[in-house]
Amino acid sequence: MSETRQPPMYCPYCGDEDLRPNEASHGAWECRSCVRVFSVKFIGLLSKGVSSK
Repeated sequence: MSETRQPPMYCPYCGDEDLRPNEASHGAWECRSCVRVFSVKFIGLLSKGVSSK
């Protein structure tokens, strides 16, 4: 089963929106503005009632 994820909307480093999938690394994105390559990883959900403070 293939799961599709929402692609990132902006670069976490410079905030630009000119992102493209990086062909060298699966799941990585490249920012054409600041020339960085990054990936986003989903860790999990917090349990109800747990504070992240």
